[in-house]
Amino acid sequence: MDDLAGFLRTRRSRVDPAAVGITADSRRRVEGLRREEVAHLSGVSVDYYVRLEQGRATQPSEQVLDALAGVLGLDETERGHLHRLARQRRRRAKAPGGRVRPEVLRVLDLVVGAPALIMDHRLDVLAGNRLAGLLYGRPMPGLNTARHIFLEEAERGLYADWENCTLDVVGHLRLAAGKYPDDRRLASLIGELAMGSERFRRLWARADVRARSHGRKGYRHPLVGLLELHQENFALPDASGMELLVLSAAPGSPAEDGLRLLAGLGAADAEGRPTANGRPEDQPVEPVNAAMVPRGVHPSGPEGSPPLKR
Repeated sequence: MDDLAGFLRTRRSRVDPAAVGITADSRRRVEGLRREEVAHLSGVSVDYYVRLEQGRATQPSEQVLDALAGVLGLDETERGHLHRLARQRRRRAKAPGGRVRPEVLRVLDLVVGAPALIMDHRLDVLAGNRLAGLLYGRPMPGLNTARHIFLEEAERGLYADWENCTLDVVGHLRLAAGKYPDDRRLASLIGELAMGSERFRRLWARADVRARSHGRKGYRHPLVGLLELHQENFALPDASGMELLVLSAAPGSPAEDGLRLLAGLGAADAEGRPTANGRPEDQPVEPVNAAMVPRGVHPSGPEGSPPLKR
């Protein structure tokens, strides 16, 4: 299916006729707007719009695309996606690649009080700081968050708002596929997710796009409980397609206590007490309630004193 054609069809189906001044009666069988209605409202011929939805039209002008975006009620992210899909027929962008610069890795290591990681447009995690590894309970390089959410964590509960996370992931991958239609690794990932997750298939068919920027992110960590964090995304320069993602806790919040406690458990891990997954070799560790740790008290005890018994 032509990406531009499919995107136009899904957006058209979501427009309420009444919102654009069209009175709908009980005999109306079309969900959203009809093709001829979109054509009339955007000032193009019905034949041309039909050819657009069939993938047979020539390169639409910027004016036509802007008119269609207005009729279909597209937001800024969707408008940009529409224009990129239309440009694909003339110019296909090459997927960015390359390694994370050492200078960026040094910046990542400076973030010590919050989980932070570097991710590419495929949602591959390229690097993460110590606290990110403790949050996810695994090494960061090699983790793909889309695969993690849909194929590994759907039933395990790490993501407190799993359903909304899936919307974000699919919207991001749709956006990336529009930017880099010839990225074989991205296409392979999308195919893997479609084969392994019925929810992914349903969401992908909706053709929604979402730009990741900032917002609430909740995690249910098996040792420290619920962490209500704020996610902030920073695009790295040089058109690398990479982002620095930081998950911070509000000052004085239970989540701040939880991250402090998690860091302390990780410190004990580094001393050889628990294993890499946060559990001792010979016995389980009971989950710790971060709210029970007094604010300002490190979970491993005051400096120079022995760790608190758990």
